[in-house]
Amino acid sequence: MRNGGFTWIELVMVLAVIAILGALAIPGMQDTTLKKQVREGLELADVAKKGVQGVWSATGELPKNNDEAGVPPKDKIVGNVVKEVEVDQGAIHVTYGNNSSKAIAGMKVTLRPAVVKDEPKVPIAWICHRVPVPDKMELKGHDRTDIPPKWLPVECRGKEKS
Repeated sequence: MRNGGFTWIELVMVLAVIAILGALAIPGMQDTTLKKQVREGLELADVAKKGVQGVWSATGELPKNNDEAGVPPKDKIVGNVVKEVEVDQGAIHVTYGNNSSKAIAGMKVTLRPAVVKDEPKVPIAWICHRVPVPDKMELKGHDRTDIPPKWLPVECRGKEKS
């Protein structure tokens, strides 16, 4: 005759299954958090985008730095997860830090301007990391993105290189 409760082994097995399921869920939750932080940081690049677009429209040249773009110094464009936003030859480099996850602290995502040569009236198309350049446009600046693709927003992943 058996009592109506669980044995010690049954309880340990249930706890082991719960622990395994929890261990599988944690990396997925971390990836989601990191993707959210990267996307949040890219929103801060809008400050620099407006400055770069203004200089391009007015002069047909891309600004070399934050000062030429008419935006605050790179260490003054900061946010909850962003340490700095730098304009370099028209490209915008967002560096993560402050309250970002340690996994992305110090890493960068670059937005590069794609322009129609000799047509500054055409708005800049901002290209993130590996995204293909639109037809009849030229990509300017250097990509310094070093955040792993799995944490980048879909619009920054583009096609994998073969």
